[in-house]
Amino acid sequence: MLIISNNLGFLPKPFFPTKAGRDYELTQTLAPLAGVKSEFSVFSGMSHPDVNGGHSAENCFLTAARGPTKSGFRNQISLDQFAVEKLGQLTRFPTLNLGVNIDKANRSLSWTRDGVLLPAEDSAPALFRHMFLQGDPAAVKKQLNRLDERGSILDTLLHHTKKLSRDLGNDDRSRLDQYLTSVREVEERLLTAREWELRPKPVTQLPEPADIQDKKRIFEKLDLMLAMAQLAFESDSTRIITLMVDAFATPAFKIDDEESTTEGYHGLSHHGQAPQKVKQLEDADRQQMVLFRKLIQNLAAKREDDARLLDRTMVLFGSNMGDANKHDNTNLPILLAGGGLKHGQHHAFKGDHDKPLCNLFVSMLQHLGVEAEAFGSSTGSLSV
Repeated sequence: MLIISNNLGFLPKPFFPTKAGRDYELTQTLAPLAGVKSEFSVFSGMSHPDVNGGHSAENCFLTAARGPTKSGFRNQISLDQFAVEKLGQLTRFPTLNLGVNIDKANRSLSWTRDGVLLPAEDSAPALFRHMFLQGDPAAVKKQLNRLDERGSILDTLLHHTKKLSRDLGNDDRSRLDQYLTSVREVEERLLTAREWELRPKPVTQLPEPADIQDKKRIFEKLDLMLAMAQLAFESDSTRIITLMVDAFATPAFKIDDEESTTEGYHGLSHHGQAPQKVKQLEDADRQQMVLFRKLIQNLAAKREDDARLLDRTMVLFGSNMGDANKHDNTNLPILLAGGGLKHGQHHAFKGDHDKPLCNLFVSMLQHLGVEAEAFGSSTGSLSV
């Protein structure tokens, strides 16, 4: 499962089809996907209830935590981390959390159950080394010692807290038990990490990629990180990846080889219907669909056993922002490709209120093999 989000979204009118069902026509933004229309689905009329406040919603795209602008707000577990909790660690990396132009201290798609941000990796070469370069014996031993030290600290912590529990009341003992459960889960993860540290890493014939640090080259960087995500799936380094495109932090940028914008992404998003700004945003939106098409085609071309990698990989591309010009977090732009699902249609949900996006998340979890009846603000699941 790969989940991609651009935190400034897309222009809504050129994005959403007007007709629902299989006979919908590709819009101006979706036109680059003409050759792969049968490989993806479009969703409209979906959002997270009570997740508003414009940009404040960006960290809630995969958590659906309500009230991100309220005092004392605390985020919740994200979809990727929830899936890993249920599935267990099946690969060297339970998940990979990636970013493009990411503000590591403040933005991420991935959050722990305690609402702690998991920083995103935005360096392709660092990710490559992480996946494929085996440390020398001294480096491996150092990492094993580090893991053993953490395990020793946890053992001491468990010993002292068990002593403490004898003097606590029922309510405090219940809270302590919850805490101890979390500690034991960390202990299990450390043991698993130790086992993986002793195994050889996969081998690739590909060279280490060059880094792209210039934020103006946002779409070149996105293309590179999508290729790295596919490489992670092909090598079975992980089976769950998130990728945040931090458009908010992006200055005036290059759309393609022939066009660059006249100002930063955030400034463009508040276009006020100015024709030049709208035109540049339309071109930027289409360029992202060009890259999405490339990813779909590349996943379809790669075979794994008797199936296409695309048929084994769900790819969701969307945003926390329905209309950045208005700071509107309703009617979120959502595309879902692959996974062996029945695609080629526009699922349009119309009514007084949006359908919870978490209903789609529940369906995705179930398709992954997770026994989940609910997640976040879900009220059920979808037939996809």
